[in-house]
Amino acid sequence: MLYGMIHPNDAATMTVRSVFIIALDKKVKLMLTYPASTGRNFEELLRVIDSLQLTQYESLATPANWKNGEDCVVLPSISNDEAEQLFPKGFEEVKPYLRWTPQP
Repeated sequence: MLYGMIHPNDAATMTVRSVFIIALDKKVKLMLTYPASTGRNFEELLRVIDSLQLTQYESLATPANWKNGEDCVVLPSISNDEAEQLFPKGFEEVKPYLRWTPQP
């Protein structure tokens, strides 16, 4: 009850299925909660872990449905000059705030 793991519309013995990803810095990076009747999507969990590990060390973000090895988004806070230095494979500017680059 303390951590909100009992679904409010189910019996007290029916826990929800919660997943927490906590980084080495002790910060929660992801919380996913599924109803007790729904299984967890392990492909999605692995995808999120890949994204978290990649974006922790690179100036990148990953779009919805991104998979390991696909193009990533250059952070809007990075200038084009910085992006040229950070991403030697280059980048494609779709909009000033949306630039794609191959995954390093």
